[in-house]
Amino acid sequence: MGLLDFTSLLAPGLPPPTTKWSGFAKYNFIGGHNDADQIPLEALIKAANDVLTREGRTLATYGLSSGPQGYRPLREFLARKLERTAGIRCDADEILITSGSLQALDLVNGILLTRGDSIIIEQATYQGALTRLQRLGVEAVGIPLDGEGMRIDALAAALDGLKRRGVRPKYIYTVPTVQNPTGTILSEARRHEMLRLAVQYGVPIFEDDCYSDLIWDGKRPPALYAMSQHGGVIHVGSFSKSVAPALRVGYIVAPWPLLARMLALKTDAGSGALEQMVLGEFCPRHFDAHVPVLTRALRAKLETLMDALNEQFGTAAEFEDPKGGIFLWVKLPDQVDTQKLFAPALAAGVAINPGAEWSTDKNHGRNRTRLCFANPSHETIRAGVAALAEVCRREFGVPARIANVERARA
Repeated sequence: MGLLDFTSLLAPGLPPPTTKWSGFAKYNFIGGHNDADQIPLEALIKAANDVLTREGRTLATYGLSSGPQGYRPLREFLARKLERTAGIRCDADEILITSGSLQALDLVNGILLTRGDSIIIEQATYQGALTRLQRLGVEAVGIPLDGEGMRIDALAAALDGLKRRGVRPKYIYTVPTVQNPTGTILSEARRHEMLRLAVQYGVPIFEDDCYSDLIWDGKRPPALYAMSQHGGVIHVGSFSKSVAPALRVGYIVAPWPLLARMLALKTDAGSGALEQMVLGEFCPRHFDAHVPVLTRALRAKLETLMDALNEQFGTAAEFEDPKGGIFLWVKLPDQVDTQKLFAPALAAGVAINPGAEWSTDKNHGRNRTRLCFANPSHETIRAGVAALAEVCRREFGVPARIANVERARA
């Protein structure tokens, strides 16, 4: 008797199956990976040993001794840190620890969205947010960005247009502080205008602040959550980019009535306790000293990436120097389709994110790519960009000049 064929039993509407993982590409510019050399390993080891020695037996109960919202010392650290850095005044009971910011996205969507709803989002934005909205059958109305983040004139026009159609969007999703993928920071003036429009049209704001610690000069505007006078903002953050992605620890800041609804949907019996305990021990002592060291290393890698692109692509690669973060959003000439570039680049050992996957307007993203520079070494970045230029020239005739040497067309 053969093995049972599950094909006919699969639920309808599933996403396509993933391919089996066979390791990272030689030149890996995808994902939100971070700099391995900057993981504060010794301090994390000591924190793990200290907190387990002191409190390890609380692992015998779900939620430790802190309850379902997460390890209380970590939430108390976050309350202090958010007030100091983002201007957010909240207490530990207004914070919910999640399994990364992706679970936070799912919980917010879970209490607010229904198939057929509409939301407003930046035109170039986080792929994880876009795929979730698509899966939920929600219309994502994209708003163009410029060097100061989401364009408020375009936001006002979109809100007015939706109102004329009788549509009230469920929220405005924004990554205002080191935007993903553009690296822009929404100015304080625009934040005031966004909040004013949100109140005028009765639409809440979903503020994704996952990259806000990684600003080159360490200065950021107040969070939208802090600036709001009407309680219409849900704030999400993460330790993935500031400490380590694999820890999978994120958080939501919201009033208790909203957190209570989210907790009813958070049926995982609690996010990983050991990670929370280690961070709760590590952060009060080391977080403020660690982040500037990390951002200096990331800025140096960004410089290497921008130098390599200028050397290998010349004027064929256009980009703005981001204000922080781990990504560079690169525009290539119109004849380049990064979706079609992806496979031959991968075959040459170069993994890139095609821009169409990170945009509400596939045509806008067609010749763009998001490059993550945090994890590869400086030498790997240079070699990877050179390899990408060779593939791009072979496939699209771009760039015609590589490293200032004219290349014959194939």
